[in-house]
Amino acid sequence: MGFARYGQNLLILHERMSRALIGLPLGSKHAGPIAQAIGAVLAQLPPPLRRTVTFDNGTEFARHHELGALGIGTYFCDPHAPWQKGGVENAIGRMRRFLPRKTDLAQLGQTDLVTIIAAYNNTPRKCLDWRTPAEAFLDQLLHFKRESTFRPSPE
Repeated sequence: MGFARYGQNLLILHERMSRALIGLPLGSKHAGPIAQAIGAVLAQLPPPLRRTVTFDNGTEFARHHELGALGIGTYFCDPHAPWQKGGVENAIGRMRRFLPRKTDLAQLGQTDLVTIIAAYNNTPRKCLDWRTPAEAFLDQLLHFKRESTFRPSPE
């Protein structure tokens, strides 16, 4: 997500099933820092929640192969096929309500950014049966933790 001032970018990661959003401020759109930022964020998730990532065809994702070390498959949208990235485009559109293009990210504190992303993740969605993306993501996370902790006791 780019802004009017040079060097002000926001990396937006959008989880497809829960529609949860993660946003990180970035100083540049170079491929190296973006690959490192994506890897650092996704490394914190359990492996079943970080199987694949789909990118658009920008040069900022040129080092996508580095995510293979985490076991993440990377894919790219077909050229001229905007429906393949509709979820993230919708999320960016919703975020633009709070962060228009003319916003100066240098004046926006980290707590302000976290608050805006939390507001997005805590807004109920009809497509999630009126649950919030945060609730849906937490359900996915707890599901994986429950299955991988202990065997059920024999009764």
